[in-house]
Amino acid sequence: MKYEGVIIRPPSEAHSLLLQITVGCSHNKCTFCGTYKEKKFRIKGLGEIEEDILEAACYGRFERVFLCDGDALIIPQKKLVPILESIRTNIQGLKRIGTYGNAKSILRKTPEELKQLRKLGLKIVYLGVETGNESLLNKINKGVDYKQMVEAGRRIKQAGMKLSATVLLGIGGKDKSLDHARDTAKILTDIDPDYVGALTVMIIPGTPLHDEYISKTFELPDTFGFLEELGTIVSKSDFTNCFFTSNHASNYLPIRARMPEEKEETVRLICTVISANDRKILRPEFMRGL
Repeated sequence: MKYEGVIIRPPSEAHSLLLQITVGCSHNKCTFCGTYKEKKFRIKGLGEIEEDILEAACYGRFERVFLCDGDALIIPQKKLVPILESIRTNIQGLKRIGTYGNAKSILRKTPEELKQLRKLGLKIVYLGVETGNESLLNKINKGVDYKQMVEAGRRIKQAGMKLSATVLLGIGGKDKSLDHARDTAKILTDIDPDYVGALTVMIIPGTPLHDEYISKTFELPDTFGFLEELGTIVSKSDFTNCFFTSNHASNYLPIRARMPEEKEETVRLICTVISANDRKILRPEFMRGL
């Protein structure tokens, strides 16, 4: 397999075949993200992708394939369809194809095109929502507004795919912590994803957010401030059927909960931890990471 640069994938894709069909991210402007700064975005040629697919086919059966890097859906439909067809033809045991989804790229696809991709095996899209606060979406340079983000999420669900939304605790800083949490609960309710992953923002050197942090124009909430955001998001979100997690390595308090069934229990747990004000029951700082 020919990988270029560092390859990342969601935790739930740990056992998936990682197939790099784009290099980097077509947007690559989010102020908090340093993942693809060393890569110049490009779409790999069908020939080199086909070589990787045929090589992977020799390794055995794979139930899941994850399309890397950050933005496979930017690929024009006439180029993306043959890639999915080759995966379906050559990878034995395949049950699901997944990918990250940039909201702008999702919106470039028609509902019919997304349904076609679903029929070809693309069954889950991971969407970086980050926040529901309109001013913060603009500040962190997501490239879409609240309405567009909701439309992108809904379009994935309407195509029959599973939607996993990621939100960032602390991205509003100390000043906008409560606004961020409340508005994030609202956008999650409006999108109603199948999965939500709450991560805690990490300050990465070389990013604009790091510059703000160093200049003291951005101040992180304290440890229990992150948990207050988490509690607000959980308590004020309404889901039809969602699996909500905060078990990423960046988080202080790992949570796995089925919503809405376990909503009240989860809120009580978060409130109890905040009231205890005991750092020893949280993930220690040295174990946190990206």
